[in-house]
Amino acid sequence: MYQECIDACLECMEACNSCYDACLREEDVKMMADCIRMDRECADICAFAIKAMQSNSPFAKQIIALCAEICQACGEECQKHSHHDHCRKCAEACFRCAEVCRKMVA
Repeated sequence: MYQECIDACLECMEACNSCYDACLREEDVKMMADCIRMDRECADICAFAIKAMQSNSPFAKQIIALCAEICQACGEECQKHSHHDHCRKCAEACFRCAEVCRKMVA
């Protein structure tokens, strides 16, 4: 039942972790601060949502809804830096995950 959502969260978490790591290696790390922060938040909520779905948590729907919200925000932040390949890929994964999560709780 949750498989598509788990897969989207996994993909998003991996993209956020890669983006986070790449942002830390950018020349102007200060400029990337909000992106780095959102990458962490998003990767964490995706991991938590995966765990909630796998354990069939009674709070899964609320966690998935929050995950959609944070993924959307992270995607919007990464989109501001889409000249960086890692940010563009991360934004795409975030928006896809947000969409799948919203569908899941609809």
